[in-house]
Amino acid sequence: MSEAALPTHVSVMLDEVLDAMNLQPGMVVVDGTLGLAGHSVAMAKQIAPGGLLIGIDWDQAMLARAEARLKTETDGVEISLHHADYRALPDCVREACARFGRRLLVDAILLDLGLNNAQIEDALRGISFRQNGPLDMRMDVSKGVPLSEILKTISARELEQILWDLGDERWARQIAKVIVERRKTHPIETTDDLVDCIQAAVPAAKRDKRLHVATRSFQALRIYINGELDELQQAIESAARCLNPGGTLVTLAYHSGEDRAAKHAFKALSQGEGFTNVFKKPLRPSEEEVARNPKSRSAVMRVLRRNDSGEEQ
Repeated sequence: MSEAALPTHVSVMLDEVLDAMNLQPGMVVVDGTLGLAGHSVAMAKQIAPGGLLIGIDWDQAMLARAEARLKTETDGVEISLHHADYRALPDCVREACARFGRRLLVDAILLDLGLNNAQIEDALRGISFRQNGPLDMRMDVSKGVPLSEILKTISARELEQILWDLGDERWARQIAKVIVERRKTHPIETTDDLVDCIQAAVPAAKRDKRLHVATRSFQALRIYINGELDELQQAIESAARCLNPGGTLVTLAYHSGEDRAAKHAFKALSQGEGFTNVFKKPLRPSEEEVARNPKSRSAVMRVLRRNDSGEEQ
């Protein structure tokens, strides 16, 4: 898909994120999952003049588009962009702060753990079951191998476990069996190939009327190939320790596994490490936002604040 054809992503819970962060001119902020920079543009405007925005993304194509947008839509802030996984956030913070002569702690961090529309709707990525394309699913195409390669050799048992654990797919065993059987004569190389396998495994009368039959399987396999839940709790805890006293960490999760990791991280940090879980119950998007942007409906927002008396790291 050409750059011009890529859709515009609508930032989820933008007002709530900005309210929680209470940004001021001159602050240092981190967007650990930059995407198309929707949140970052708004954050940059609030820390100008004199602020520093550190943006991180593991998708080189998204990083390039975000850089172009930030250059045209922001002014009066320093910007440091990093092609990396958000798990490398502490290293990126150290590098950026040293480069721009800032102290090695930041005032706010956002981890928006969802995909953006540009990624989902680009057929060449093979993430969406709605468009036929090569079955890749990698966020960082410079690492690993496409999903199509994995499906050539993975065992039915392991595949079933992935679909069950990461997608809550109750037809996991049947789907895995069909994939392993079909690959003997026809490699599973495109998104349509995978959808055909799933449709063959799940009886039409038993399908969830609210979801496309391939939704859970595609989600599970994407999470698996990108290691999206690997060491996520530890990554969130490490990110929080990069905050100044009074600083804020916001997470936006869209999958139960993501939110569970955030919940456990916030609980661990608020029990003896000088952090406060700001909301006892996580925030959800308003009815008005869901009406404007249905893809926001599953969002869960959590906010953690480092106590003013917390020791610097």
